[in-house]
Amino acid sequence: MAISKAQQKAVAKYNAANYDRIELRVDKGKKEDVQAQAARHGMSLNAYINAAIDEKMERDNAAAEG
Repeated sequence: MAISKAQQKAVAKYNAANYDRIELRVDKGKKEDVQAQAARHGMSLNAYINAAIDEKMERDNAAAEG
């Protein structure tokens, strides 16, 4: 089923209003490794990277407080 131009525009508007974008660059071949790891955990690449960032920030905050 094709997505209409109006629907594409609506999705783009929603994304712009609700999300920040971060460009991430990794060494050649690493993207496939991270995608495979995300798939093993039943997650999308985006969800996996966000979870990894959240976990790292929680550890850093706990270490700073401890």
